[in-house]
Amino acid sequence: MSKKQRQNPYSISQNFLTSRKTIDKLISKTTIDQNDTVLEIGAGKGHITKALSEKSCKVISYEIDKNLYSKLKPQLNNNIKLRCGDFLKCKLPNAPYKVFANIPFSRTTEIIHKLTSSENPPTGIWLIMEKGAAKRFCGLPKDNLNSLLLKPFFDSKIIWYFSRQDFHPAPNTDVVMLEMKLKEQADIQYRQKNDFKEFLSHSIKNGIFSSRALLTKKQISTALKSAKLPMIPQTGDISYIQWLCLFRCWLKFGKNKRG
Repeated sequence: MSKKQRQNPYSISQNFLTSRKTIDKLISKTTIDQNDTVLEIGAGKGHITKALSEKSCKVISYEIDKNLYSKLKPQLNNNIKLRCGDFLKCKLPNAPYKVFANIPFSRTTEIIHKLTSSENPPTGIWLIMEKGAAKRFCGLPKDNLNSLLLKPFFDSKIIWYFSRQDFHPAPNTDVVMLEMKLKEQADIQYRQKNDFKEFLSHSIKNGIFSSRALLTKKQISTALKSAKLPMIPQTGDISYIQWLCLFRCWLKFGKNKRG
């Protein structure tokens, strides 16, 4: 890693989207309107920032690169608040907000974790990222710990597939836009997030039917049958709704009875 990359770790994954036509199409796929405050991560050269300012009430944009920040700041509209700093070290808004950003691919997991683990998460998130990462957060081709931890609170899907030539410089991987919408009614209570993570982490690591499992085979069978859900197949593949059912069973019968 070069000295410049050590000073600015985001620089290793900066692929700028410059076509106003494409940017406008992307924003039209969202629910962003004139009543919204929009948070942008990585203003870059300001192409997305300026478009967002015309579609929303207020834009709060972070740019860690001091040179880009200095060049961009004099060009911006009054409803744009440009901040020079590391988004991952900054506080999120207290009021309702949405997020739209062409994020640095090297920080995808950290950015999503910061946004979704907040006590005041965005009501809508649209992130331009690597296709492989987006699929994992959607639980494709099958769920994983990260996707399962998001699903109680967010509906996630890929809503745009880019050509590599849409960017400058062109990335060496396929890129998409991931949409994450906050559910009006979460599938679990916010205070149960840590318990859900504990249950999933233990069960995925040790196996749902192992000697170290948190539920007995009888408890699993009874819980799924009571919820009118199919039994877990021999392949061991467990759907999100089955995980949710078993988690509720554990909270009721197993969590406080471990020796």
